[in-house]
Amino acid sequence: MALDILIAEDEPSILESLDFILSRAGWSTGSVTDGVAALAAVHASRPRLLVLDVMLPKRSGFEVLKQLRAEQATRDLPVLILTAKGQQQDRRTAAELGASGFVTKPYANADVVDAVRTLLGDEIRQ
Repeated sequence: MALDILIAEDEPSILESLDFILSRAGWSTGSVTDGVAALAAVHASRPRLLVLDVMLPKRSGFEVLKQLRAEQATRDLPVLILTAKGQQQDRRTAAELGASGFVTKPYANADVVDAVRTLLGDEIRQ
């Protein structure tokens, strides 16, 4: 089965939470914990969507997003950015780099599921 969502998040509790809520909503998920691994995994597994934390080790989420948008093969990949509450500059930067959507941490589970559903154009999954 093809991977629906790749999660790039280095905080174990957040990664576990995202994996749980997205899997429970019916999507297949995979995960990585740094920016270099995120780029490699996108190219290897071709997910339908990338959930990308801004603050990642090795390469930031912004660097990952910039590279994805520069490559023909990943230019149109939907990317949902996770930003810390109150970081308006992060949202602006992500938008300028081509982010598809944003979720602010701490997030409500329903907000994440709704954002993913919107970006993927999926009907409600149970």
